[in-house]
This record gives sequence, C-alpha cells and structure tokens, in this order.
Amino acid sequence: MSTRRLAGLAAAVVLVLAPASALVSGCSSSSVGSGTPAVAPATALPASGSTVDGATFAAALAMKKAVLVDVRTPAEFAAGHIAGATNIDVEAADFATKIGALDKGAAYALYCRSGNRSGVAMQAMLSSGFTHVFHLGGGIGAWQSAGQPVVQ
Repeated sequence: MSTRRLAGLAAAVVLVLAPASALVSGCSSSSVGSGTPAVAPATALPASGSTVDGATFAAALAMKKAVLVDVRTPAEFAAGHIAGATNIDVEAADFATKIGALDKGAAYALYCRSGNRSGVAMQAMLSSGFTHVFHLGGGIGAWQSAGQPVVQ
C-alpha cells in the first residue's frame, strides 16, 4: 500500500474515532461514588431576570459573585436556609427600605420556599434599578432536591 493511501486511511480512521471517543469520555461523572452532588462549574452568572433550577443556582453560588438573599420570613429562615444567605423578608413592611440600602450594581441570587416570593422580589428589585438579579425556581425545595444542604 502506498504512503499516500495509508495517510488517507489514517485520516479517515481519526475522523470516525474522534467523535466516538468524545462521546465516551463525556459520559463520565465526577460525583460517582463521592456521595456529594456534582455541580458543573459555571462560567457566568445566570442572566438577570432569569429563573434557574437548583443545579444552576448552586453552580452560580459556587462562583461567589452574587449576594445570596433568602426572601422568606425570619421564622422560615431560622428553620433552615442556604449557607451564607441574608434574610430580607419580601412580605415585610420594610422590604423596600432594606433593598434600597443594597448596592444596585451588585448581582443578587434570590430564593424562597417555592419560587413565588423570590420571583416577586426579583421583579421589585429590577423595577427599583438593580442591574443583575436572578432567582431559584422551585425555591429551597428545588435546592434540596438537587442534593444541596441547608443550615440552621
């Protein structure tokens, strides 16, 4: 067989095998056997005004570029919350005053029990001039369903 024909054959084999090896290596999971949930590294925070799932929320928090705000009542917060969260009750009379004291240029990650109150809080903050706010759809229940811990 000529050298030119062997080179062509080798190139064809590479074209066939490269995608297959990418598929096989892409199926591995870093959490197998570790007992902790895998959180894919995020490269950017979720878009402002977006509702994200538990895994995406966890990946965004791992970046440490957003202020975490729990918008539930103080009693709910005391019963269990995401580590590092600040409690600002969206239903409290002083909610507008408390968010008014925050840096409007910072990024904020909001959550509540089910995602309803954090959605309301997100819209209030965006309407007040905040530039980057997103929230956890499904609330702390979605967080826990994604295998993430809460603290008291």
